[in-house]
Amino acid sequence: MATGSSSTSATRSPGGPPSGGGISTYKGEERALRAGRLGTAGLLLSVLAATGPLMVVAGVMPTTYGVMGVVGQPLLFLVLGVVLALFSLGYAEMSRHVHNAGAFYAYISRGLGGTAGAGASLVALVAYSALQAGLYGLLGFEVSGLLDTYAGVEVAWWIPALVAVAVVAVLAWLKIDLNARVLGVLLIVEVVLVVIFDIAAVADPAKEGLSLHAFNPDTLTGAGVATSLCFCIAAFTGFEQAPVYAEETSRPQVVVARVMFFAVGFVAVFFAFSSWALTVAAGPSGIVPAAREQSAGLLFGLTESRLGGTFTDVMHVLFVTGMFAAILSFHNVVARYAFAMGREGLLPAAFGRTNTSTGAPGTGSLLQTVISVVVVVAFAVTDDGPAGDPTAPVLHLFTWGGNIGALGVILLMATASVAVIVFFARRGAARAQAWRIAASALAAAGLLVIAGYTVKDFDVLVGAGPGSALSWALPGIILAAAVIGVAYGAVLKARNPAAHARIGLGNEAFQLEKASGSPASPKV
Repeated sequence: MATGSSSTSATRSPGGPPSGGGISTYKGEERALRAGRLGTAGLLLSVLAATGPLMVVAGVMPTTYGVMGVVGQPLLFLVLGVVLALFSLGYAEMSRHVHNAGAFYAYISRGLGGTAGAGASLVALVAYSALQAGLYGLLGFEVSGLLDTYAGVEVAWWIPALVAVAVVAVLAWLKIDLNARVLGVLLIVEVVLVVIFDIAAVADPAKEGLSLHAFNPDTLTGAGVATSLCFCIAAFTGFEQAPVYAEETSRPQVVVARVMFFAVGFVAVFFAFSSWALTVAAGPSGIVPAAREQSAGLLFGLTESRLGGTFTDVMHVLFVTGMFAAILSFHNVVARYAFAMGREGLLPAAFGRTNTSTGAPGTGSLLQTVISVVVVVAFAVTDDGPAGDPTAPVLHLFTWGGNIGALGVILLMATASVAVIVFFARRGAARAQAWRIAASALAAAGLLVIAGYTVKDFDVLVGAGPGSALSWALPGIILAAAVIGVAYGAVLKARNPAAHARIGLGNEAFQLEKASGSPASPKV
């Protein structure tokens, strides 16, 4: 892997791309992310921040209880933890062999070829952008409500959303280790608050006491279980981002895999316990009616009755900061995907450059800022009329963006699991990696089932009516991204085979070219 001190050169013809298959003339430090910036703690905090613990407990869990009526949500988190641990066995092993900021698409490229990788790259860009944009809607709505409640100031939701876009843009241009500190502080505060609620709920249960009914397999029956899986798997989104930072991590062969397994285990256990604590506080027989009545206010209502109004007010404020942490985390990931794509010819070469003073992928960060501004403004203009529901643009932006993004990530994980199998089989390591290959096959099957139910029940997930065009138009965004990406990859293969061969290689391509003086080809 190249570091900031390496350099490469290439000749450029007048008015055209550089020779040697499109190699950039930029110095090595502008084409490589700064190595050694993140250790185990910094990487772990960065990826866990994307899960938004307080946001999941206050938002996802009550929605799942209320909309789907499935009491066994704690058990679902444990089941998903097993599925994602199986996924991580192969994915983490792949991270020891491939260090690339384009994680998902790089792994898919190395297993299934550059054309499939090109499709995956655009899906990743769209999915994570949708997740981040959706959160801007929820954050803007919550900040607007807080200002109205505590300051008596009425502000349209899109104003605080755009302020958040600006703050994130500034932070994203700074060093990643500084970002990790910001994310770490916000994450730790969130976790502490949720743990305090969990303890209070267990200490003061509803009339049914410390019931373990939510862990009874009999609760996982009925039509709502499959859709509940779709809701719950979105809560895990973030752990899979660890390999994105491999180029900036010290000892990536060890740290990335360690962080992934710890993140999956922590999220599964933490959310299982917290969702159980909600059933204890409301009672197993009362959790579904309470969630349907109070919706996202469920956690805050249960907290106020046990810990008082001041603690609940603090939780409301930190609910917003937790969302901000998740937004910053997603922004950093998208910027690095754009950087990797620019470096390998899937986006203009300017995206494959880093900020010379901080090592951050500046152009990729700018792209994500522009996307965020465009999406927020578009929803503000088209969905916030004077005669409409003031919550409508926020609910649309958050639910649409969140579910589009979650579907994209689920499909990327399933495809990456298949790529892991092919990668090790082509290397002649199928026998040595047999148990990881088996785990990847099981994970791929499980993830594809969840993806199928996600598409089938998309109208439920986004709150659209039966037969609504949204049920196929919104998932169609991910399909369109995949088709366009694959088509571009096929065109690149036909017109510029050398550039196509570099997809997924990252800095390895530049180092091989520097050593050999000719375009690199993927290792098998």
